[in-house]
Amino acid sequence: MATRLNIILTFLSHYKYMIVIVGGLLVVGVLDENSYLKLWKYHDEISKLKDEINRYKKQDELSTRRLHMLEKDPRGVERIARERYMMKTDDEDIFVLSTDKQPEDDNKDENSFLEGDDAE
Repeated sequence: MATRLNIILTFLSHYKYMIVIVGGLLVVGVLDENSYLKLWKYHDEISKLKDEINRYKKQDELSTRRLHMLEKDPRGVERIARERYMMKTDDEDIFVLSTDKQPEDDNKDENSFLEGDDAE
């Protein structure tokens, strides 16, 4: 038992500076409340929040321009209604072209559909 204790004490006395340095780096780098690991996470979160702020600023500028257009231009209301809400006047037709694929119905038999039979 005493020999094991002597071996451990000898090991600790030879590597005492290395043990203190490694322990200090662990505390400062990972374990502490103000560690570098948390600092990197905070910097990442700050950059994401700044990007979000810029996105909201651009959205605010666009909305402000539209508001000014509505206030100053009498045709602005008509223009926004046509663009955003797809409104039309009484004497015109609007065709909406879509590139979406139509869902295929696997339950129907194509031959019966072509012949005019309703199998379902």
